[in-house]
Amino acid sequence: MPLVDLDRFDFLYARRVKGMKSSAVRDLMDGSSRPGIISLAGGFPDTRAFGEEALRELFSSISHDSALALQYGPTGGIESTKDVIVEVMAEEGIPARQENVFVTTGAQQALDLIGKAFLDEGDMILCEGPTYVGALNAFASYGPQVVHVPMDRSGMIVSKAREILEDARRRGIRPKFIYTVPNFHNPAGVTMNEARRRELLELAREFDLVIVEDNPYGMLRFEGDPLPSLAAIEQEEDGEVGRVIYLGTFSKIFAPGVRLGWVHAQPGIIHKMNVGKQGADLCSSNLSQMLISTYFREGDWKGYVRRQIEIYRERLRTMLDSLAEYMPKEVHWTHPKGGLFVWVTLPSYLDASAMLPRAVAGGVAYVPGEGFYADGSGRNCMRLNFSFVEPERIRRGIELLSEVIRDRMDLKSALEKGAKGPPREKSADRSRQAAGREDG
Repeated sequence: MPLVDLDRFDFLYARRVKGMKSSAVRDLMDGSSRPGIISLAGGFPDTRAFGEEALRELFSSISHDSALALQYGPTGGIESTKDVIVEVMAEEGIPARQENVFVTTGAQQALDLIGKAFLDEGDMILCEGPTYVGALNAFASYGPQVVHVPMDRSGMIVSKAREILEDARRRGIRPKFIYTVPNFHNPAGVTMNEARRRELLELAREFDLVIVEDNPYGMLRFEGDPLPSLAAIEQEEDGEVGRVIYLGTFSKIFAPGVRLGWVHAQPGIIHKMNVGKQGADLCSSNLSQMLISTYFREGDWKGYVRRQIEIYRERLRTMLDSLAEYMPKEVHWTHPKGGLFVWVTLPSYLDASAMLPRAVAGGVAYVPGEGFYADGSGRNCMRLNFSFVEPERIRRGIELLSEVIRDRMDLKSALEKGAKGPPREKSADRSRQAAGREDG
């Protein structure tokens, strides 16, 4: 069968398609999954910790109601799944009620439904810089103007967000919402401190904005005490669910393969998302929802999360130690207290995208930083994942990556001197880095 040249239909495509592009992360997963590549690119939780026998038992336990599992369900989710979501949110310190819960096909669908409900072409939204690439892609088809708010090791710099909003007000522009990943940020790994959370909520009240709080990683804390979510702070201060749209997912505390997430929001927003979802997929999988509700009701889900935390804590420690041992002193990185990612900043003259083919050829993959910005910033940055790779392979991957970075730095130095100088010793300067370096 001949290949179809889809480009010949360019004149028929909708204008919104021009704003849509394939995720660099997804493309990289396709290209870096071949044998022999140490991939520090994806954001995969380690589902191997669940176990095949436990999965077989779970499927067996829902087989008595197979007719329901294989049937259509309510657009907003089945009652037993919503009960589980209320329980999970309570575990994170967030008061929740069923009527404010809406089940989605992964939190990714929730982002798309938010875009569908709120965005007209040209609308302004604020996101951290960098921000989750999946959110950028979900919003892109609705044609917004994305403005990035700078971050530091304490998360979004809310005073900078205020400056952006005040400038927009002077120009007669009304932004629609602020999107944030406050816990163990993807990709930066940092966590917004409590003072800034309260400041951000107050800012949203002042400018009458919605806050989209995306919290996939909140339960994956390796050290320190949990911080209150924006949703919890709002209910504490205002006594109601109002302007915070909270997004959760079962991908990180159970398995991404079930493709289930949820929205917790006020009824008006839930209604708009319900209408949008009806046109997208009618309903999320009953089979997946029954797996979730059965396991979280009968299984030791908290014990499973604790096992994941122990695994990830060791792998993060290995990655940070390896970065400290192998990386040149000009390279900096964040020190997360949970989640799945470390954000690495290279010297400003290095281009992580241009360097990627050399790294893959050398046996290691990462995600270049520019995909996490709507404006193409972050070219000298990269995101590294530690959750899905065994410690010894993390160590080897960082060693290989450091060799590629050192080679590029040596090339730059040689070009500046006008001649190709001898390569520096790969082992040089490693002992001085035992404590690591933090950038945020």
